[in-house]
Amino acid sequence: MATVALTLKGRALRLLSAREYSRAELERRLQAFEEAPGSLESVLNELQAKGFISAQRVLESVIHRRAAKLGTARIRQELQSKGLEPEAVAQAVEQLRSTEVDRAREVWRKKFGAPPADGAERAKQMRFLASRGFGGDAIHKVLSDTDEG
Repeated sequence: MATVALTLKGRALRLLSAREYSRAELERRLQAFEEAPGSLESVLNELQAKGFISAQRVLESVIHRRAAKLGTARIRQELQSKGLEPEAVAQAVEQLRSTEVDRAREVWRKKFGAPPADGAERAKQMRFLASRGFGGDAIHKVLSDTDEG
């Protein structure tokens, strides 16, 4: 059975059929397959003009998939790595900050569920939440709430 070589457009569409990609991500992924200078740029321009590439959809997708598990810092880093506009990232981060304590509390509840018994356990729980990208204020709020309740 013979394999058919995919065009740049075909490769881009195959990637986009699996999940949302930003223009910068597609450019990085497809750069090795560019045969003629400028062909990748024209393919990406065409896909963006037709609405196949959308920075807003990428932003919403990442937030939808990651907000329940990760803190604002980790989500900001992921959005920045996708090459999205800094203003859009900042706006999304601002919206996430309003729910960070609730999200941190839910992540903590799923992982631990019980208040820390001693200082070592408390430090472990704090490190876990910090590794997930939650801010210090949210971590202290979650753990102080568990100490009281």
